[in-house]
Amino acid sequence: MASLENLAAEGISTICYNFMPVIDWTRTDLKFQLPTGAYALRFDQDEFAAFDLFILRREGAGEEYTADEIERARLVFDAMTEMDAASLTRTIIAGLPGKMTDAYSLEDFRSALARYAGIDHAKLRQNLFAFLSKVLPHAEKLDVRLAIHPDDPPWDMFGLPRIICTPDDLDILFKNLPSPANGITLCVGTYGSRPDNDLPQMARDYRDRIHFAHLRGVSRDPEDQRTFVEASHLDSDIDMVTVIRHLIENERINGREIFIRPDHGHLMMGDVNRANNPGYSAIGRMKGLSEIRGVIKAVSDLGSA
Repeated sequence: MASLENLAAEGISTICYNFMPVIDWTRTDLKFQLPTGAYALRFDQDEFAAFDLFILRREGAGEEYTADEIERARLVFDAMTEMDAASLTRTIIAGLPGKMTDAYSLEDFRSALARYAGIDHAKLRQNLFAFLSKVLPHAEKLDVRLAIHPDDPPWDMFGLPRIICTPDDLDILFKNLPSPANGITLCVGTYGSRPDNDLPQMARDYRDRIHFAHLRGVSRDPEDQRTFVEASHLDSDIDMVTVIRHLIENERINGREIFIRPDHGHLMMGDVNRANNPGYSAIGRMKGLSEIRGVIKAVSDLGSA
């Protein structure tokens, strides 16, 4: 509660958080080269399965993949050198919370996963609801809005349940905890990693719940929709212009600002040889922000014409 009070005292009224046990965002390639020469974050389902099955060798993993998925993963693993396997391991572990300050090993990872053995979707939801039932009344008093970020990627991984992935998940959340302080971060790229999530429709349906928006997009592989690359902000599988149009309309109807950020960007130009947190290089994100600001300006001017 002290954190909420301290943030509110500094005028920070929107708090983005997630509820992903053990792992945060997960990618298999932090420097995938695009035809433009820039680099993007990428998630490859077969590489992920190869890590899970044959590098991490997680107990029970084989039961969570089909025979075809296991065979494809084996082919990927067999083609890896030791250097490839080590690089993939470092890349996946880069998404673990605390990685910026702590070092993790595969055994550390296995131990962390083991602590969640027996935790299913229902139990994890109960934990989230228990947490929010304590925090939301305090947030209301402080006029602070909580904005939960979706699980990234938005599906179960490493035997861990993921519970903020789809509109159905959000409907369960808001039915159980209808507090006006209980809201979402509309991460367009994360929700858009699933082809069954209609982002323009979500931007309309959750008008009163969207407190924060991450405006980035992904392009999914047509052969396996779970494989995706982080695309340019206006050139992805998501209709970003329509999403932005709905967000602007939401602001007008609700009478309050929805905070945004371009979120991830491509690694390019002078940033390529500089130290950067994956996805957060300055030039790529500023390019994305300038594109988004252009859309906002155009849509706003057309709306007022």
